Amino acid sequence: MACIFKTFFFILSYLSLSACNEQVLNNPYPDLLTENQSVLYSSFSERPRHLDPAKSYSSNEYVFIGQIYEPPFQYHFLKRPYDLEPLTATQMPEIIYLDSSEKVLAQDAAAENIAYSDYIIEIKPQIKFQPHPALAKSGQGHYLYHQLTATELAKITQLGDFSQTGTRELTAADYVHQIKRLVHPQISSPIAELMKQYIVGLGDYAKKIKKLPRTALNSVEINGVEVVDKYRYKIRIKGKYPQFIYWLAMPFFAPMPWEADAFYSQQGLIDKNITLDWQPLGTGAYMLEENNPNLRMVMLKNPNYHAAFYPQEGEPDDKAKGLLKDAGKQLPFIDKAVYKLEKENIPYWNKFLQGYYDASGVASDSFDQAVQFTGDGELGLTQAMQDKGIQLQTAVTSSISFIGFNMLDPIVGGDSGRARKLRRAISIAIDYEEYISIFMNGRGVAAQGVIPPEIFGYTAGEQGVNPYVYQWDGNKPQRKAIAIARELMQQAGYADGVDKKTGEALILFLDTAASGPDSRSRLNWFRKQFSKLGIQIVIRATEYNRFQQKMQSGNAQIFMWGWNADYPDPENFFFLLYGPNSKVLHGGENAVNYQNKEFDRLYQQMSNMENSPERLAISHKMQEILRYDAPWVFGVHPKSVSLYHSWYHNLKPNLMANNKLKYLRIDPQQRKILRRQWNQPILWPIILAILLLIILALPAVRSFQRRAKETIK
Repeated sequence: MACIFKTFFFILSYLSLSACNEQVLNNPYPDLLTENQSVLYSSFSERPRHLDPAKSYSSNEYVFIGQIYEPPFQYHFLKRPYDLEPLTATQMPEIIYLDSSEKVLAQDAAAENIAYSDYIIEIKPQIKFQPHPALAKSGQGHYLYHQLTATELAKITQLGDFSQTGTRELTAADYVHQIKRLVHPQISSPIAELMKQYIVGLGDYAKKIKKLPRTALNSVEINGVEVVDKYRYKIRIKGKYPQFIYWLAMPFFAPMPWEADAFYSQQGLIDKNITLDWQPLGTGAYMLEENNPNLRMVMLKNPNYHAAFYPQEGEPDDKAKGLLKDAGKQLPFIDKAVYKLEKENIPYWNKFLQGYYDASGVASDSFDQAVQFTGDGELGLTQAMQDKGIQLQTAVTSSISFIGFNMLDPIVGGDSGRARKLRRAISIAIDYEEYISIFMNGRGVAAQGVIPPEIFGYTAGEQGVNPYVYQWDGNKPQRKAIAIARELMQQAGYADGVDKKTGEALILFLDTAASGPDSRSRLNWFRKQFSKLGIQIVIRATEYNRFQQKMQSGNAQIFMWGWNADYPDPENFFFLLYGPNSKVLHGGENAVNYQNKEFDRLYQQMSNMENSPERLAISHKMQEILRYDAPWVFGVHPKSVSLYHSWYHNLKPNLMANNKLKYLRIDPQQRKILRRQWNQPILWPIILAILLLIILALPAVRSFQRRAKETIK
């Protein structure tokens, strides 16, 4: 009996001590004792495929490489509209225009007279690469690990096994080396073909190095790219292309030391999966400490990071929002960033509520718990979220999803009034406001044209409404009545969905790569939208590769499509409808194969202009042409909804910047206190269960003791 009570008190004492312990019992980071450090806890759901900045073109990869690599320019963290500023460069590039004889032209020279544009970029001195074995040297100045022997390789299983690291200063040659890497066949950069069209000599260079190893890239020069001196380099592009500056703010144009290619080209390292595509080497604020995509990714503050400071100005209301409290302070603020693999929404959401993730999106199954609509139709936090001090941020993304009409199709395509009225009728009938409400929990804005908000050329209010689909009701656009769409159908010769010429029902085909149970309800919804006009829609859902083949061959009639901005410029959206970019005719991104001579003329004029009132007026004309012709059913600009804990600071949506982590700040002490409050162990059920077991066991113990005494007698 005494033994039972001793056991009970031992368990009770253990549980009590556990409750008082600094480490709460349900901490998912037992091996990371970092509660007092400035650590960001986040997650990823999809394994990164490429961490080489020449290869990567995916937002889930930019989460990492955007912090590790530094192109010469970056987006200002606070200013809107989005504004470029120097990052490693000393200033914005010097741009020199030349004619076909390479004579220097005036800055206001007409675009048609400009044969070449020289971008001269000067970088800051004393910027160093992160510590890395590729840069380690002996006392005599020889690289330690560029020619590893079999014996040395046998001791290496991961990058951390190298005993020494080194660094060196960033130079202009590192930027030129990266441009050369873009066209090497072993790297297969997704922008290689595009850059060949713009950078002088890049296409010829690609032919010359086609059979050369990556370690020999610098044995051949590019005619249009050169190192001017240690800190300056020049890129010559064809004609005038103002949008080129945006490419210079992307990781594709981040510097790469030649030593990285020399180190990672060793077959022994490749066989061990130690490659540049998996182990980055940059000058950014962070370096990759742990790369285990089946568990977690960990980034540490780069000890060699150069002087960089939080911005001292932004938008007029940024100061009132507390976004300038850290103005002028040295970056970065966070010491470590831990990203854990989370494939399921519910476990992630629960950990966020417990304080183990610092931020969270809002999935459909947790939407009602987190967000509610206010009286004016805007999104707001529920009382439960407000009680936890959680912050809400929403932002309309720089992207658009839409329904496209193949303009080469004999029924829905072409320039005839009949086809145009059919397209407009369908545009009215597909009620995207309802779609946003049902399938997106209100997280979207119905598009009035091609250009999303926050992009130059977008017009808000009554002046920005698509008059063929909407009417202005005094304070917001109102979709036109379905009766108007049916009238258009009648005018087009398809009254009640019957072709007047043939007397047969109008049957159209909607192609999509969406399939599976999650997509079925959405596709059924689209079927109902067409049925409002009497149109029988046949949905052809195929796997992605087959869908792409249909698009390239022009065998899709109507299809679902979308686009995310590469850079904040109207050209990056209008080019999706530029005739020479036809997917079928030229293999471009004009998926609907739209052709309009006036639109193409305006595109050529607009694309070579700097932002100005004149460029804005041209953009409005182009929007009007597209609204009139309706090659798209302008669909949705999605709205991102993010939640952040109260200890997370300097939060402002920036949909263009890839290197936001260095600006963010965590209050680890506040997080520590709240985590402990929110995760107190509930011990009374355990204690009660133990007591019940003891009570239930007492009769058996007494019976056993009585029998033992009787046996002794």
